[in-house]
Amino acid sequence: MAVQEARECDECTHGAREGHRRAVAAFLAKRDEFAAGQGLPVGVAHSPGASRQWVSDELRQSARSVADRSRAVGDAWLQLVWRSSLMVVWASVLALALGQTLTAVDSGWSTARTAGLLAALLLAAALTGAARLHRARGGLLAPLIGEDNRLSTSRAVAIAWVLLAAFSVLVLAFQLGLASSAAERDALTRGLGLARGASLLCVVALVCAVAVVVRRVVAVRVLTQRLPKVRADRPRLADLLCDDNGRGSFSDVQYALVSGVAVVFALIRLARRPEQLPQLPWGLALLVVVSAATYFAGKYAEGGRPVVLSVVRAREAGDLDAPIRTGDDIEIRGAGFVPPGAGDPDRLARMVVRIGPVHVHVPLIPVPGGFANPSDTVITVPVPVEVEPGQVDVQVVTASGVESNRCLIEVTD
Repeated sequence: MAVQEARECDECTHGAREGHRRAVAAFLAKRDEFAAGQGLPVGVAHSPGASRQWVSDELRQSARSVADRSRAVGDAWLQLVWRSSLMVVWASVLALALGQTLTAVDSGWSTARTAGLLAALLLAAALTGAARLHRARGGLLAPLIGEDNRLSTSRAVAIAWVLLAAFSVLVLAFQLGLASSAAERDALTRGLGLARGASLLCVVALVCAVAVVVRRVVAVRVLTQRLPKVRADRPRLADLLCDDNGRGSFSDVQYALVSGVAVVFALIRLARRPEQLPQLPWGLALLVVVSAATYFAGKYAEGGRPVVLSVVRAREAGDLDAPIRTGDDIEIRGAGFVPPGAGDPDRLARMVVRIGPVHVHVPLIPVPGGFANPSDTVITVPVPVEVEPGQVDVQVVTASGVESNRCLIEVTD
């Protein structure tokens, strides 16, 4: 039954990927065709405004189909990845068993080796049960996935330290249960004392606090429109080291790197002294504190609302200078119009410009290899005839729902 379920899941994932690939290919072909001035119906070819609107609507529908396929791929990927994560867990247990067997050839098998293997087996069994309960959300990746459907660096670091602490305590607990003399039990109990694990306790408390506080800070900044957030189609491992645009993030990279090095050091310390909690040097603990503070500062500083700096009448070659009238194109200049992660055509098509009481959807203007409109700094939209002459406000609403400041323009008859 399990093999049949796995085969059906693989076929579902393959079908979703194939459908997404075909939808992307069809969209790119249509975009390049329109960029070359081909494929326009005769009824709208004579009017630049009508042809631009028709092209934008066609691309918007095609982009929506690509987005639907991409979300289907993400759902199928989550159904499949939980098995892969369990394979990594049990492969780690097997590697630990082989390593202990090979190193025991010269020194012999000890109670600490048995305790380490039992602790790994118990922890792997617990993780397997948790992964099966959350298999619809990616199994072991479920606690790492944030509200924006991306993997969270702060949660990954916190879980790594929590697993290290749990494994260390289990190793000592099994040794305590297997100890035959009172002296050994007393030594193991002292190994659990605060004097041995104070630095580890401080680091675990810090990274867990950072994970909780960062989640709260991000949520508050999103609700107050100070941080634009666009939901990803599916989580990726690159999210742990990159920002929402997929570019490498210094704060994320240094936090993951420093914490990874410290965790490896603690594991080696535990292997050398299995009778006590891994005692981190306070210099290394302070390095983790500095890294966590840098990560938190980077998360707090990122983001910002879109800003409209100016609005001018768009002028084509050979056109005369004139005031803004209904039917004219206006060019909105500013910054932050395309939030991080919102560069896909489906999300670009969600951008809206509010001109007075009228909401104008930003037209997609294709060029070979991309789009000329909209961009992160310039948006071009027509002034609809429903706009009354006089002074009206212009405001940009991004794909994440964040609104820009208002800019006043004069519309004449």
